Amino acid sequence: MHPSMEEFSSEDSGVQDVGPQINGLVVRILEAMSVLLLRVRQKVLETAVLICVILLLFWVALFLYGSFYYSFMPTANFITPVHFFYRTDCPSPHHPMCSFPVANVSLLKNGKHQVMTYGQPYQIALELEMPESPANRDLGMFLVKISPYSKAGQIVDVSTRSAMLHYRSSLLQALGTVVFSPMLLTGASEQKQSIIVELYSEFKDNSYKPIVGAFVEIHSQNVQIYRAHLYIFAHFTGIRYLLYHFPLTTALIGVMSNFTFLSLISVLSFLQFNLGSRRKPGKINIQQEEMNEQDDLDDQFEPQDEKNTPATTTDLLDSPIYMENVDTMELNSVELEESIPDMGVEESEDPRELAEDEPICEAGDGDMILRHRHLSQGMIQTSKALTDTTDKNYYRVDVCTSF
Repeated sequence: MHPSMEEFSSEDSGVQDVGPQINGLVVRILEAMSVLLLRVRQKVLETAVLICVILLLFWVALFLYGSFYYSFMPTANFITPVHFFYRTDCPSPHHPMCSFPVANVSLLKNGKHQVMTYGQPYQIALELEMPESPANRDLGMFLVKISPYSKAGQIVDVSTRSAMLHYRSSLLQALGTVVFSPMLLTGASEQKQSIIVELYSEFKDNSYKPIVGAFVEIHSQNVQIYRAHLYIFAHFTGIRYLLYHFPLTTALIGVMSNFTFLSLISVLSFLQFNLGSRRKPGKINIQQEEMNEQDDLDDQFEPQDEKNTPATTTDLLDSPIYMENVDTMELNSVELEESIPDMGVEESEDPRELAEDEPICEAGDGDMILRHRHLSQGMIQTSKALTDTTDKNYYRVDVCTSF
């Protein structure tokens, strides 16, 4: 059987009923997605700002620790070569060296900055590489002298230490030569000794006479030296000892301490800013409430003041009681005029007599005034016969217009 028209119409009505629901559902889904997208965007922005702030604080903490380390830690060690020289213009040909070997050593880093820090103890040592030659073995003990001097060339201090080669027997030298012969033949090793002479164990620079150099002298004319180096080591104590011997641990502790301190300052500043911004609306609301209370008090006192103050002419004219009295007076005046018979009283043709007692209109446009007219004595006497309650004069209300 074919479906009837009623079934088609019912199906169409069902489709029409479902359509708005689907549209509303789609609108709600879109609104929810837009709100969710907005929240996700806001969270991503907040996360990015937080990461940037954390990185900024970390770099500031790292910079502060690096600045502290650079300014607080002195030079840990300083090594410089020592080049000896001596005189050769001897009068006697039997002595080729006319003086002791002497070297002038500069104690300035890059020729500008001082190596030593005031108050910091330093260990100064001289390393001598000497061959195991018969001349050095026969030399025995010899003296090494150092004389630091200031910028003005004044000798600040003098230190002298003794040194000599380590003893090795002939058998030990022969065995060493046999064992290390391959390296000795290839040049990888040499028959030499390194002699370290400690000139100062704890030397402190004088702030009034800072040291810029030193003279190193060996008191022996027969000494043989391959090369020499001057070593300056800082003897750290306390915090400097920890910073030098445990650099990674101290760096981690210092950077994290700075980062925590900066983070605390940032959080307190943020809270102070938020609390201050919240207090301002509160103060404004309190001030608004006080103003509203004052307005309420003024409104309460205003009716009493109005009752005590005298009413003006405009207020009287606008009052409903006055308007009612005026309407009554107009009706009475009209009835009175109609009821007065023509008693033969001659009306004055001169308009001046009627306007003698009429007040001059001095008010502005739209102001209500009372016009006063006096009736003649005859008219008043006639009106007495009609009514005794009518007054001698009556009032008319008019509008004052200016030309």
